[in-house]
Amino acid sequence: MRWFYLIFILSVCRAAEDFRICSYNVQNFNMQKASNYKLIHTLTRVVSRCDVCLLQHVVDVDGRAVNKLLAVLNRAADRYDDFTYKSVSSQSLGNSPGDMQQYVFIYRTEMVNLTGQHQYSSKQSFVREPFVVQFQSNRTAIKKFVLVPLHSEPSKAVHEIDRLYDVFQEVSKKWNNKNVMFLGDFHASCAYVTRKDRKKIRLFKNSNFSWLIGDKVDTTVTDDTNCAYDRIVVHGEPFLKAIKPFSAQVYNFGKDLKLPQTRVLEVSDHFPIEVRLKGPASTEVRVKGSAPFLIQATPLLLLLLSVIGQFVL
Repeated sequence: MRWFYLIFILSVCRAAEDFRICSYNVQNFNMQKASNYKLIHTLTRVVSRCDVCLLQHVVDVDGRAVNKLLAVLNRAADRYDDFTYKSVSSQSLGNSPGDMQQYVFIYRTEMVNLTGQHQYSSKQSFVREPFVVQFQSNRTAIKKFVLVPLHSEPSKAVHEIDRLYDVFQEVSKKWNNKNVMFLGDFHASCAYVTRKDRKKIRLFKNSNFSWLIGDKVDTTVTDDTNCAYDRIVVHGEPFLKAIKPFSAQVYNFGKDLKLPQTRVLEVSDHFPIEVRLKGPASTEVRVKGSAPFLIQATPLLLLLLSVIGQFVL
């Protein structure tokens, strides 16, 4: 019986460790796509893995498509994981009436609190200016962090990625918080951003910024391209230390969910990318007859352990 409780506690610990931030260019996500049952089911399975998920290239002026996705997510959550999903969206952004897009953050209310939002404003710097949010969480080692999204205009990728430094200066001062993560489809690869172009980009030149998705990673779906367009970048050593090592990666849900490439491309020609944050400070727990082990010291878990301990210690 003691080993049953030990296995149970360890499984809870693993669940408590997982805090996943995701970014996904959903390529013209609109009501037509949201009305496609197979597509919305696939997208739900992708987004439901994430505690916070940035969606880019959302075309949803009246909010119906995002509301449909949220409704499906919350119905599934009621049956499987007991999370409540909410969203916060930018206004439609862009220079052309035929290509207006939104940034949308979908998040689990049990895992994070939205503490701030800010629309960066500079038409000279971006076609789609970053819609910046700040979250607070008791489930992560770093308690408050800022997320800066970017879906760059391909022909202006070098200029726009460089101008993210200006966004960093503005929002870090606004919220007195330098724990900033940049994420999105930067087009930061292949013909749009070459090795020579890095000399023009402050996020590359400044060693305080760490690029977590490497240059040789392919974030695209088709065999015709092999480019690291989608990226995650963090500022500062404290934030970098709060990242689980080697957790930044592409999520190939086609392979994971055993879907043909045609089904994947129905959603987007990009794959999602993700990174995991470490949980709060660990504490040592001893189970009689076993070696000590470390768990994440969340209040709920400590209460659970104290109850179980009465029976097994």
